Amino acid sequence: MRTPWLFLLAPLIASAQFPPPRLTGVLLERDSNAAAGEFAVRAQDNEVYRFQFNTRTSVDFDGLTSEVSRLTPGERVQVVSDEVSGSLLRYARAVYVLSPVVVPRLQLADTRIRSAARPAGSLLDRILPTGTLTYAGVVSRLNDQRLVLHTRAGEETLLIRRDTRYVDNGNTVEAAQLQPNMRVFIRAGKNLYEQVEAYQVIWGNILEPKRQ
Repeated sequence: MRTPWLFLLAPLIASAQFPPPRLTGVLLERDSNAAAGEFAVRAQDNEVYRFQFNTRTSVDFDGLTSEVSRLTPGERVQVVSDEVSGSLLRYARAVYVLSPVVVPRLQLADTRIRSAARPAGSLLDRILPTGTLTYAGVVSRLNDQRLVLHTRAGEETLLIRRDTRYVDNGNTVEAAQLQPNMRVFIRAGKNLYEQVEAYQVIWGNILEPKRQ
């Protein structure tokens, strides 16, 4: 009884356009909050291709390892894919972000984060929250857009904001002072795309283990 349907589907399968094993284009959309799913990329010829992904799909941001859930629509990417038997979609083995999207962010006043010890629950905190997430660990890798932190629970990738503040022993310093292998404490929060952003990176003697 299924044979007629196979004849109807045959022209569609034959005309389906598969992307090349390595495709460059713009990310249009992706399944969010899912360990496995699909995402769509518009190629340079304006053809739109969909790919499968899962937890084994690697994502590379300028040498930093991330995951598909951190990809932002509008980013120019290169997808390395493999054929999936019995499927019209190819499996995305690796995704390389060529041109990250700069997410618009509020330009916050310096007075908002000049002091790291502002009383909790203040009016200013309720209007402009400084983040509900905290991380502690050792800086593994970083560039001007992302920071990879090695924590007890594993590696965490955080976005660097234009207004991210860097504090060394209570003094605000330049971003260049932060280096790999430094032990830091980070106050962070999520943006509209559910990406974790670093609001404040703190290091110094206060974070070093006390010796008896």
